[in-house]
Amino acid sequence: MPELVLTGNAGRIEARYHHNRDSEAPLVIVLHPNPLQGGTMNNRVTVTLYNAFVENGFSALRFNFRGVGKSEGVYDKGEGELTDTAAVLDWLQSINQGRRPIWVAGFSFGALIGMQLLMRRPEIAGFVSVCPPANLYDFSFLAPCPVSGMIINGENDLICPVANVDKLVEKLNSQKGISIDYRVIPNCDHSFKDNLDTIKACVTEYLNAKFVRGVAVNE
Repeated sequence: MPELVLTGNAGRIEARYHHNRDSEAPLVIVLHPNPLQGGTMNNRVTVTLYNAFVENGFSALRFNFRGVGKSEGVYDKGEGELTDTAAVLDWLQSINQGRRPIWVAGFSFGALIGMQLLMRRPEIAGFVSVCPPANLYDFSFLAPCPVSGMIINGENDLICPVANVDKLVEKLNSQKGISIDYRVIPNCDHSFKDNLDTIKACVTEYLNAKFVRGVAVNE
């Protein structure tokens, strides 16, 4: 898992990348929580998501948003972070030529950025969002949501309360052709302490349903 230095609008972007040698391996970008709350690409939930995709045959990349770790720039309230993510996706596609599924996954603030990205990049085929902050941000931009995906939340999450995420999932599932696999983990808060394996199991189960012998299953 070599350290990478990519280039974004704000300068250097620090990243980690796992390359699957299968020429048809799907791709995923994994996004971390809000930098203002200490979020980095080494956040436990972010790394768990990353490892889940790697173990399921993806080429996976996670990176630090601007101003985090060795990434240059300063926090930009989501706008610059979205630009960073688009630049990282461009790089990921440039070294993985050919038609292959592209996914985005994120935790909390990273889930917001990931869901914004899928509205701008039609090549994205699926998403996994853990604790999308539906209580803090307006997700009405997902109208219509272009692809189906998975949403995971903790039952006792006080930072991203499950009641707000319930409403988001209900709105998405009401859209034509969209199906959200929604998992609420019992007795679990925003830290997901003792529940990281549950996240990985949920993602693995979902990916196994979406891919058959490496081939994407269209709904």
